Amino acid sequence: MGRPCIRRSRRWTGRSHVPNERVTIADRHDRRRYEIELDGELVGMLTYKLDAAAGVITHRHTEIDPASGGQGLGSQLVRFALDDARARDFAVRPLCPFVAAFIDRHPEYSDLVKR
Repeated sequence: MGRPCIRRSRRWTGRSHVPNERVTIADRHDRRRYEIELDGELVGMLTYKLDAAAGVITHRHTEIDPASGGQGLGSQLVRFALDDARARDFAVRPLCPFVAAFIDRHPEYSDLVKR
């Protein structure tokens, strides 16, 4: 059984074209989405549907502001969401093509995919 959905926030520590101290990613469970901020401004989100009873989180749609595109922010956001699912012992259903493509390129996350 998965853990309940709670608000989580942390600084990104992975590789990107943007310095880590400029990026914040958080689970806004009340909005059913992860949000990514750059210098305190919302620049993207990944929407989801959580079925805590089944232990599954469905990633529905990823969106990054075009003005902030090409900096690796979408990948940071997806990695955060997948790491969060793993930490909470949730399986992932990647309906979003961007999330599915990210998992294809990073097989270390393939074990999370709900079959």
